Amino acid sequence: MGNRAALMAAMPAMLLHEGQWQGWYRDVSTDGLLLDARRVKTWCEFPDDGPFHYVQHNWLEWDDGRRATYEFGATLVGDRLFWEAERFAGFGWQTADDVLMLRLDRRDVADAYYIEMIALAADRRTRARTWQWFQGGLPWKWTLCNEERP
Repeated sequence: MGNRAALMAAMPAMLLHEGQWQGWYRDVSTDGLLLDARRVKTWCEFPDDGPFHYVQHNWLEWDDGRRATYEFGATLVGDRLFWEAERFAGFGWQTADDVLMLRLDRRDVADAYYIEMIALAADRRTRARTWQWFQGGLPWKWTLCNEERP
């Protein structure tokens, strides 16, 4: 069985996110203040062979001209995807309602992790992602991600 077939059997909702997305990531403090905002382009791919069942590419750009790019892969083990990337490690699963959930420990931020929820809209052209950040065991900030297919 190829990677795509294995993913379809374990996490079919994940494949609905295949392709390109664009939008905004906005970080908000626990007081509701905007901490950061950046444009994002994301490409989600699902190779049928190779070490990863899922590969994500991100291009971020801030209004002040800063830019960043990231690429990372995940491997399916049972009914969960597992990430071991430079900046984070963790796993993801899908709910009965096809919502994707991730629990990612940050390697680049001391004592921090986040829980991410990814919900695809009924039109399958827009999605909302929310990262609930914790540091030292307490809520720290939220990242609100609004994306659409170009």
